Amino acid sequence: MPGPLDRDAFDDFLDDKPGWIVLSTITPDGYPHSVPLGYFRDGDRVYCGCVDGTTKIRNIEQNPKVSLMVESGSTMSDIKGAMIQGTATVHRDEDTVLALMRKGASRRGVPDGDLPTAARPGSAYIEVAVERRISWDYGS
Repeated sequence: MPGPLDRDAFDDFLDDKPGWIVLSTITPDGYPHSVPLGYFRDGDRVYCGCVDGTTKIRNIEQNPKVSLMVESGSTMSDIKGAMIQGTATVHRDEDTVLALMRKGASRRGVPDGDLPTAARPGSAYIEVAVERRISWDYGS
């Protein structure tokens, strides 16, 4: 029987899964819109970098309720996953975007001397405030 991850295991799972997380937003006509994005966690916030003005950004501006999901495993006995439900905020300010770019790069192991020094034009960050954690671990 699958079991949930406790809070520390949940956070560790997110932090140990560098790469992609699936962000789901809701379109104005009510359909889910799911896309993979790079991410990092900072406390009870998850940050995803993206290009401003995209469908996901427009959806968040209409309805900030989102979900994020990451999973691993290839057989029923080792599937593990974490889903977050929360409220998203879009950051476009160059100083904020640069600070988040630097924090994300640092978390990926980029040396201090190679961290970005300017925000990429047209970049934005989506901040998701974690409100609910849902998880499953079929290997437990």
